Amino acid sequence: MTSSAAAHAASPVPPPASAALAGRVAVVTGATSGIGAATARRLAAGGASVALLGRREDRLAELTGALRATAAAPVLPVAVDLTDADALAAAAETVRAGLGRADLVVACAGAMLGAPFETADTAEWDRMLDVNLRGLLRTGRAFADGLLAAAGDGPADLVHIGSVGGHGLYPNWSVYCATKAAVAHLTRNLRAELGPRGVRVHDVQPGVTLTELGDDMRDAGMRDALAGMRAGLRPLSADDVAESVAFAVGAPPHVNVAELVVVPVQSG
Repeated sequence: MTSSAAAHAASPVPPPASAALAGRVAVVTGATSGIGAATARRLAAGGASVALLGRREDRLAELTGALRATAAAPVLPVAVDLTDADALAAAAETVRAGLGRADLVVACAGAMLGAPFETADTAEWDRMLDVNLRGLLRTGRAFADGLLAAAGDGPADLVHIGSVGGHGLYPNWSVYCATKAAVAHLTRNLRAELGPRGVRVHDVQPGVTLTELGDDMRDAGMRDALAGMRAGLRPLSADDVAESVAFAVGAPPHVNVAELVVVPVQSG
């Protein structure tokens, strides 16, 4: 056996994602529905303590009850609007007091509101900027100190849920795609900034996914178009994306699954 072969044979086998999640302290935004709720379920099933952040208290209570019935680690609901910077800072303190220092933060909260550029309600643009970009920025900032401290003891992960829209061309979704392009480039730059200090920053980019995202668009034609897009193939489920998040953060600590594009097979 050559020395290189021997070294390869001696390399540790990466643990399954569930083993890698046990004992971690996770924060999931947008936890009241869709990818956020699915990610919270997946992380809790893997043994992580999970803080559920979202606006809808009834949904938080329902998910918390379901998770506590089976989870081995604590589950903490925290009602917060990510567009309120002070409220988010207070939520981060609540998480620290209740669960300890977070070493895994998944920014799932998002808004997807399409319309032709010249007729769009600009209030929808503001909402996407507030949630998809400002809320995501504030989430990372609120937990950055904890992630940097955690990196000295083990893996530390900041996960952004982006979109294939961040690098594709989708007519009538221009502003949504612009927010996701910003998320993609923010992630790349944060990798360069935080990676040397031990924090892995990931951008998980789903394609067509079946969730309630987009149900509240004001443009009825775009709601119909989105339904047709989802009906035209077998879309991803929220659980599919959650499994992708678990895969990325379950990699060996020295490995960063930096950008993960996850699409339905029929999308090509």
